Amino acid sequence: MAKIKLKHYVIRKGKYGYWLPTPKMVAAGFECISCGVDGPDAWAVAKEWEDRWQAFRKGREPPRLHVWPKDSIGDAFTRYRRMQEWKRKPPRTREDWERGWTFIEPYFADLPPADITLELLDDWYARLLRVKGVDIAYRAMKTWRSLYTVMAGMKLCPPKADPSQAIRRQTPAPRHQTWSEGEVVRLVKGAWRGGFKGLACIIAVAWDTSFSPVDVRTLNPAQAMQTAQEWGFLIARTKSGEAAFGTLSPRTQRLVLAYVEQLGVTLLDDAPIFRSRGFAPGPKGGRPRAGVPYTKDSLVDDFADIRKLVFGESEKRRLMDMRRSGAVEANAGGASVEAISAKMGNSIDENKALQKTYMPVNLVAVRAADESRRKGRQLLGQERNEYKKLKLSGK
Repeated sequence: MAKIKLKHYVIRKGKYGYWLPTPKMVAAGFECISCGVDGPDAWAVAKEWEDRWQAFRKGREPPRLHVWPKDSIGDAFTRYRRMQEWKRKPPRTREDWERGWTFIEPYFADLPPADITLELLDDWYARLLRVKGVDIAYRAMKTWRSLYTVMAGMKLCPPKADPSQAIRRQTPAPRHQTWSEGEVVRLVKGAWRGGFKGLACIIAVAWDTSFSPVDVRTLNPAQAMQTAQEWGFLIARTKSGEAAFGTLSPRTQRLVLAYVEQLGVTLLDDAPIFRSRGFAPGPKGGRPRAGVPYTKDSLVDDFADIRKLVFGESEKRRLMDMRRSGAVEANAGGASVEAISAKMGNSIDENKALQKTYMPVNLVAVRAADESRRKGRQLLGQERNEYKKLKLSGK
């Protein structure tokens, strides 16, 4: 079968296909779709999404990805994804629903919601635990319970009668991994020298700001902000909507400015700054081209490559663990929970209403958290050094 040619179909890691929408398409509600291993099956998935986009662009009703029986679970989810309520969900939330749906669809999509019994759900959940593990099973059950509420609103099943409530979910163990400043410096240098310059900036910015990976990879020039004392990015967090100001160290400032200078393009105010591996020569020896904006999957893949390059196969920590590292350092340095909350742009403090009084963000608290991180970093470094000495002495 001849390889299909689609404008928005790309291949990552030499074998995985993705349907990659442009920023304009993302603004219209379309998302990056993992199509699987490059081949006819992946091309078929990409073709379905390309047809949906073309129909949307021309003002027609997008074709349904699957034709499920009327009022079945698959039909209900398809209808829900057309609703404004779905479109108002943050991208991260929609990604979680889609991920959970991939484990619901093979079992229940063609069945009416009222036909799903406790025994069926118990068998499904037990199988997911056995084959996929606690984390996947937990997320799939979470999606099912949310979808049941939607289907009850559609009058397809009785409200507050979800049989899955009789199943006690196993909760995934919380992540506890952290990075040290020295390790982050090695990652940044390894990424830059390896040609992953956008990734190098993302790692450095994530470390300084304690932003989540999605907030860093979507930063744009309009979010850059300079005060009398700091230079950084002011954002509304993707997940919580809370305002957060991420301050950059002088070293990271120089890195970001050097990166932007050699991009070879003028970035629009709303265009993502950091791009995947680029700087390939332009057409006919012209100016170098910038890479494409990072997606969630491409960022995970590239970070895994650099992590392996710098630390080897055994290292499994993730980019997201840098956010936790900042909180651990600030806590070790004596920062208050309010200061850490203002720094991270969430509501880990108990008084959420108090934090909302800081408009748009409490810079005094952010500065206090930054100072506490520096103190905590020194204390944690001393603790690690003492542990190494004890280990070498055999005590």
